[in-house]
Amino acid sequence: MLHPAGYFTVLAVVLKTNDQAPWTNEFESIELSCLIESISTNNPRIEWKKIQNGEPSYVYFDKKVSGDLDNRARIREPATLVITNATRSDTADYRCEVTAPSDQKSFDEILISLVVRVKPVVPKCSVPKSVPFGKSAELRCVEEEGFPKSQYQWFRDKEEIPDDPKTSPKFFNSSYTLNSDTGTLKFSAVRKEDAGHYYCRAKNDAGHSECGAQEMEVYDINIAGIVLGVLVVVVVLLCITVGICCAYKRGYFTSQKQTGNNYKVPTKGDGVDYVRTEDEGDFRHKSSFVI
Repeated sequence: MLHPAGYFTVLAVVLKTNDQAPWTNEFESIELSCLIESISTNNPRIEWKKIQNGEPSYVYFDKKVSGDLDNRARIREPATLVITNATRSDTADYRCEVTAPSDQKSFDEILISLVVRVKPVVPKCSVPKSVPFGKSAELRCVEEEGFPKSQYQWFRDKEEIPDDPKTSPKFFNSSYTLNSDTGTLKFSAVRKEDAGHYYCRAKNDAGHSECGAQEMEVYDINIAGIVLGVLVVVVVLLCITVGICCAYKRGYFTSQKQTGNNYKVPTKGDGVDYVRTEDEGDFRHKSSFVI
């Protein structure tokens, strides 16, 4: 086409967007803007595709919302896609495609990456109830629902525990390592000052959640008491052994078993003779006797 000023113009469909990487929180609404900068075709064909794990699927086709966004989205003229009540499964790439048959450049597309952020749920926290002084201890915090992935903070008596204990006067003498990615707090050797109420916070861009505080006690190991206890056990065992030996010597454990060799032969009476059989200790009458 010849422009009045004397140069040629090319009829082409051209798209643009206000935001190629929009985000929203779960259960809120979001607009994926697809703006047509130039076009000469009336009623162009507009399509939206969702691309997840490399697989495209229609979410707007033939002037109807379909697929994952059915009943949860609409088109705002001319081509912007409005998602209401977004869910975590809506996180994906979306491609706006416009076809204009009457234009010399009849097709254009634009890619938009949507992130639906999910607030963390209450994390699961594990705090040992009591730890011996000088021993190691590990505190754990886990939360798997939040998106993007949660980062973790630990608190003792409502005071945030810094990544480096040397940066805080309250934790300067503590020896620990804090991993904000995994939620683990490891003490290499606990001190009396490490006792207190601990809780963990899981956070991301959508918000944060905390577990309830749990108390960790630090107690001394009574070495003297342990040694005394061992000595008492040894003395008791020694007394029992001596007692058993004395009992054996005095014959308390000797068995008085009756045998055929110590069986006393009954005295004869009234002319009755007894004979001894082969069975030990068994006596019977003779077949003959005197009247």
